Amino acid sequence: MNKAELVASIAEKSNVTKKDAENVLNAFMEAVQEALAKGDKVQLVGFGTFEVRDRKAREGRNPRNPEEVIQIPASKAPVFKAGKGLKEAVNK
Repeated sequence: MNKAELVASIAEKSNVTKKDAENVLNAFMEAVQEALAKGDKVQLVGFGTFEVRDRKAREGRNPRNPEEVIQIPASKAPVFKAGKGLKEAVNK
C-alpha cells in the first residue's frame, strides 16, 4: 500500500474527503517526525512505538573493494516497534 492508497482507505473508513484525509496523514507524519527529532518517543497503545536509537560507530567493508576497511560514523536511527494489538491482528 502506498501513500495514495492509504489516504483513500482513511477517507473511506472515516467518511471524509481524500483531501482532508491527506491533511490528517501529513500532520500525523510531521508530528511524529518532530517528536523523534527532539528525542521523544511516540507511543500508540495497541499499535506500536516510534523511537530513536543510537547506533555506535563501527568498522565496515567497502562492497566494491572488500579488502578496504572503512569507518562508519555513529548515527541515530528511527525505529518502530509493533504493539501487542498490531502483532495479534497480523497473526490472525
